[in-house]
Amino acid sequence: MTLTAATGPLSGRSPGRFNFEVETPTGSVLFWDPVPQRIRGLVAGETVVDSTNAKLLHETGQLPVYYFPDEDVRADLLVDSETRTTCPHKGEARYHSLRVGDRTVADAAWYYPEPIENAPFLAGHKAFYWDRVDGWYAEDEQLFGHPRDPYARIDVYPTSRHIRISLDGELLAETVRAKALFESNLPTRWYLPPDDVRLELLEPSSTLTRCAYKGQASYWHVRIGNEVHEDLAWTYREPQHDAEPVRDLIAFYNERVDVEVDGRLHERPVTQWSR
Repeated sequence: MTLTAATGPLSGRSPGRFNFEVETPTGSVLFWDPVPQRIRGLVAGETVVDSTNAKLLHETGQLPVYYFPDEDVRADLLVDSETRTTCPHKGEARYHSLRVGDRTVADAAWYYPEPIENAPFLAGHKAFYWDRVDGWYAEDEQLFGHPRDPYARIDVYPTSRHIRISLDGELLAETVRAKALFESNLPTRWYLPPDDVRLELLEPSSTLTRCAYKGQASYWHVRIGNEVHEDLAWTYREPQHDAEPVRDLIAFYNERVDVEVDGRLHERPVTQWSR
């Protein structure tokens, strides 16, 4: 979520400034970045791609995508598709379906046989829709959600700042024992001890999401009177990597609640989680 997505420096929405103008001749920045790890993708137990020469394509407003040299993709499992799409920044894409045993995954992979002038590096490479492959691995560790961005960073700090969270005038939580999670180019997330949250206002949700960096999150709705605000709070019960310090703590979408820090009301950020 760093270079080209969210508010990253090449996203077009960065609050930061360079001392030069970023030239975007096609209206989008493309950054072609070698991947040092061995990357594998499996479908129905069969390896469909295995590469030590993968690339990450960073593109303005998009999550990074793995691209693989043609020779690292199992050509015997590819079936040509009639599907065609056109990207103004990359050219016309053609597609392959995957056929593994009795299973067919439609339009699972795409490639640019003749990429536009500003994206010549795409030639000779294929990419896959993340969720049309059963399992992704970097070396021998399974990946979830999307490729990990090597420029992403998560820092968690304990803080004694006075955090007060409310909605429509109703207090939801108040603490001086929060942990502040700073994730590259995303709003600060305040994680609070359950004892400092009004748990009687929370109702369990069946929603589960998977973050490539933090693990699986489970959610709560918030009920205020007769109104239910869906999936407003979440926790990581089994966090991974840098999110371990927020295990079992509760966070709220500050895009959708009122957050006061040391008595100052913060403006609600606008992100993909705003409603």
